[in-house]
Amino acid sequence: MWKMIKPHGGNLWLWQVSLLLALLGFWHVMTVPGLIPPMMFDNDSQAAFFFGEPLKVAERIWAWFVTDADIYQHLGVTLAETMMAFAVGAGLGLGGGLWLALAPMASAILEPYIKAMNAMPRIILAPIFSVWFGLGMGSKVALGVTLVFFIVFFNVYQGVKEVSPVVLANARMLGADRQQLLRHVYLPSATSWVFSSLHTSVGLAFVGAVVGEYLGSSQGVGYLILQAEGSFDINTVMAGIVLLTAFALVLDSAVGKAEKYLMKWQPKSGETEKL
Repeated sequence: MWKMIKPHGGNLWLWQVSLLLALLGFWHVMTVPGLIPPMMFDNDSQAAFFFGEPLKVAERIWAWFVTDADIYQHLGVTLAETMMAFAVGAGLGLGGGLWLALAPMASAILEPYIKAMNAMPRIILAPIFSVWFGLGMGSKVALGVTLVFFIVFFNVYQGVKEVSPVVLANARMLGADRQQLLRHVYLPSATSWVFSSLHTSVGLAFVGAVVGEYLGSSQGVGYLILQAEGSFDINTVMAGIVLLTAFALVLDSAVGKAEKYLMKWQPKSGETEKL
């Protein structure tokens, strides 16, 4: 009996959905007035004021997509900003990481400056980008690029640096030129590092877009959340968070599918254990 309910590949999704339902049920019980005695709050309505109610959050999302159907323009703007920031930041990070990893002199010269820029709290650049690029999509994309770039850059740089010297020596001995080394040795070595950084960068791309919308915008999901915060509408705030989280998971899933396709050569964990 235990083997049937124990988590495994066949029923793992059931455990995940059950955990989600349990969390939603706990949230509902804690915030609906009258279901439990008040503990942390003076009355049983304060919990709903601070944390929202899952049913009202669901109603808000339903109204956005179906009843009022007024979310599509805002969502499209935020997703466009996120995708552009993700693509540009990842591309620059990949190219910059490869270049510096394969150019020791340039790496030695630029290393302190790159570390200084990485140590800077890049969120503080948002007002500067608003001045440089205006309140349109450009400033949000620029902020997202700065958040994504360094994550991808350092992972690619480290992945290339950790190529085995023995593998390099063998490839050179077989007559591989610089382009062949890049294609058959350096890139495969860095691929797992690249996808690890891309999974992390998905959320940061959304952060750049939403923070930029907070500081100055007339559209976008971040703008809707800011307006809801100004009127203490916690249910709309939570609905915006749920919406952004859902689309971040969709983008992360797309990255995961690309990872499986491009890394078919890599043995799975079960296959590695058998070997």
